[in-house]
Amino acid sequence: MRRRRSSGMEEEAEVDLTPMLDVVFIMLIFFIVTASFIKEVGLDLNRPDGGDAPQVVTENENILIQITNDGLIFIDRRSVDVRAVRANIERLRAERPNGQVIVAPGEASQNGLLVEVMDQARLAGAQEISLASEVN
Repeated sequence: MRRRRSSGMEEEAEVDLTPMLDVVFIMLIFFIVTASFIKEVGLDLNRPDGGDAPQVVTENENILIQITNDGLIFIDRRSVDVRAVRANIERLRAERPNGQVIVAPGEASQNGLLVEVMDQARLAGAQEISLASEVN
C-alpha cells in the first residue's frame, strides 16, 4: 500500500484558547464569591486638652486615669505601667463599686496608648469609660 501525501494541504497546529478562558472565568467567579468585603470602622477622636503632669482628683468615688504627653500613666496620682492598669482598676473597683472610670489623656499623648488603657479598663469590668479634657 502506498501512502498519499498531499503536497500543499498540511494542517497547522492550533492552540484552542477556550479551556484556558473557562478556567480564568471560573477562578474569577471563585475569588469574587469567596472574597469578604469588610468595611472597617474607625473612630474620630478630638483629643482633649490635658496637662503634662497628673492633677489631684476631687471626687473619691471616681477612678481617674491620666495619660501624659510623655506616655506615662497615672491612676489616682500613682505612676503605673500599662501592664498593671487592669489589676489596679480591678482593685479600685472593688473598693469603689459606684465609681466611674475617667480617662484624661494629654493633648499630645499617643492614641494607641489611650486605646490600650481603655481596653484594659474594659477587661477589668468597667462598662462605661468617660474621657475628660480637664481634671480639677
